[in-house]
Amino acid sequence: MKIFPREHRRLHWLSLAAIAALLFAAPPTAWADGLGDAKAAGWVGEQADGMLGIVDSSAPASAQALVQSVNAKRREGYASIAKKNETSATAIAARAGERNIAKTQAGHYVKRSGEGWQKK
Repeated sequence: MKIFPREHRRLHWLSLAAIAALLFAAPPTAWADGLGDAKAAGWVGEQADGMLGIVDSSAPASAQALVQSVNAKRREGYASIAKKNETSATAIAARAGERNIAKTQAGHYVKRSGEGWQKK
């Protein structure tokens, strides 16, 4: 299927809208509180690949389990969006990663492509 520029823009905006819906859907409360706390503690950060990562190897097991759980949900969401838009989950995840990094609070950690962990 050949995508023309106008169709490509439409696909891009549909993908971004789907990512926004996925990212801003109300997560379970404990999950949200735990994630915010883990980010504030410097244990967890956002990565360019659209996934969470462990910033500090001494992070408690609960933070590591949280990262695994959130990443599993993100992978499912990215795959679903990719299928609907006939694109790759990797491309959707990368777009989400850019957005997540841009929206990360000051003082929390991010890991841009090809770089190490940095406090924003």
